[in-house]
Amino acid sequence: GVGMGMTAPVSITAFPAEDGSLQQTVKVSLRIPSQFQANPPCPSDESIKIEERQGMTIYSTQFGGYAKEVDYVNYAAKLKSALGSEASYRKDFYFCNGYDPPMKPYGRRNEVWFVKE
Repeated sequence: GVGMGMTAPVSITAFPAEDGSLQQTVKVSLRIPSQFQANPPCPSDESIKIEERQGMTIYSTQFGGYAKEVDYVNYAAKLKSALGSEASYRKDFYFCNGYDPPMKPYGRRNEVWFVKE
């Protein structure tokens, strides 16, 4: 019953398949606003979980526009190529992040994050 508003980024955990496409399972994460961090309201829907994300070091790439799945897959491939074989990062998932509301037509910001191991 508490309205918290929208936060940024909206972070989608993507699970890549062997061919680089994304599996059907995704996890959408929203940041709980600062004023609710110490005591977040309990979700009324059992499918919604509150979890604490530990600090992490990431490799990131940024791009604009209205991001679609194919854009995230393509930019993840570009990031993987740029990192080469020297960088050690999680291969079983990556984060797709959007920072802007749907009604913002220009200057949009999207990112792909790989978590450093």
